[in-house]
Amino acid sequence: MSGTILIIGGGIAGLCAAIALRHAGMQVKVYEKSSGPMPAGAGILIAPNALQALQPYGISGEMIRRGYPGDGFRLLSDRGRALTRLAIPSGYGSQYSIHRKDLHDLLLAALPSDTVEWGKSFSSLEQNGNGVRAAFLDGSQAEGDLLVAADGIYSGVRSQLFPGEPYRYAGYTCWRGVVPADDLDGLTPHFIETWGTKGRFGIVPLPGRRVYWYALVNARQNDPRLADYSAADLHRLFRDYHAPIPDLLLRTGTADMIQRDIVDMAPMKCFYSDRVVFIGDAAHAITPNMGQGACQAMEDVRVLSDCLLASPDHREAFAHYQARRQKRIRQISAQSRKIGRVAQSESVLFTQFRNRLMKHVPAQLSRRQAEQLYRFQT
Repeated sequence: MSGTILIIGGGIAGLCAAIALRHAGMQVKVYEKSSGPMPAGAGILIAPNALQALQPYGISGEMIRRGYPGDGFRLLSDRGRALTRLAIPSGYGSQYSIHRKDLHDLLLAALPSDTVEWGKSFSSLEQNGNGVRAAFLDGSQAEGDLLVAADGIYSGVRSQLFPGEPYRYAGYTCWRGVVPADDLDGLTPHFIETWGTKGRFGIVPLPGRRVYWYALVNARQNDPRLADYSAADLHRLFRDYHAPIPDLLLRTGTADMIQRDIVDMAPMKCFYSDRVVFIGDAAHAITPNMGQGACQAMEDVRVLSDCLLASPDHREAFAHYQARRQKRIRQISAQSRKIGRVAQSESVLFTQFRNRLMKHVPAQLSRRQAEQLYRFQT
C-alpha cells in the first residue's frame, strides 16, 4: 500500500499510527485540534502487550528507558490488607508508568517536526474512488488516499459516518493527580489499587520522584457537585483509608486535579467505511479498569500497519485489520466493565465476600488470564 494517509487526532493513538505507517514506507500527515503539544492528563500505563506491538518501530525501548517499571498491581483493602496480586507473568517483562506529557513528547520526537498540523479541528470529510478529503473548521482542507480516525471517544469522523450516541456511562467518576513523592510516609515502590466501599484509589510511582494517583467514586453522571470537588473534599472522603492515601490528597492542589466521568463505548461493529478506518478510542473506548485503553490503541496501530503493508487493496487490508482485532477488543472491553462493577461495590456484605474470594483465586488461573492479556499476537 502506497500513498498519503491522513490521520485525524494527534493523541497517543494518532502519533503511534504515524510512526508505524511511516516505518512501513507510507506518507502520513496528522491533524490535531489542539493548538500545540500540551496534552491533558496525569499518569499512564504501558503494558507488555503494547511494548511488544510497538517493538518494530524503535520506540518501545525509549518508553522503557523513560518509564517506571512495575511487576503488576497489588490489590488492597481500605485498611491496607492484601487481597490479591495481579502479576505480570515471568518472561513478559514489566509494565511501565509514565506521565502522559512525557509519552506524548517521546512520540513527537520520533516523527519529523512537520508531521503534525496543530489547530486543525475536524469538520467533515468526503470520499470517492480516488481518495478522501478532510475539511477543518478554519476553512482548510487536506486530501489523501486513506484516512485514519484517531480522534477519540467523541470522534467527529465517526459521528459523520456512523451517526448516533454510542457512549455508555460506567456509573462512576474519576479524579487524577500527580504529586512529589519525597518524604511520603507509607509509599512503596509497588503499583497499588485499594478497593473500599467509599471508592477505589490507585497509587502508581512515576519517574522523577513523583506519584500518580487516581480515585474512582460512584456518582450520577455529570454531577455538578462532584465537578466542584476540591482536594480537601476528596481527603474527607478517603481520610480513613490506609497510608499514604490521605497524605497524597493533602499534597494535591485542587487546580492540579483532573475530574472526568468514566464513559466507554461498545466496540464498533465495523472498524472502517470505504477509505476511512478507526483506531483506539474512536473505535472501542474501554473503561480504565485493566489499564488497556492506550495499550489496545497501540495494538491497533501495529495490526493496521501490518495489514496495509501486506495488501495493495485498502478494502482487503481494512477487513483483515478488523478480523484480527474485533474479538480481542470485545473480550477486553466486556471484562473491564465487569471488573468495574465488582470493584465499585458499596455493599459491606458483598465487599467482605468479594475480598475473601479474591484471596483464594488459584494462581494458575490468574497466570493464564494474565498471559492472554499481556501477549500481543501478530
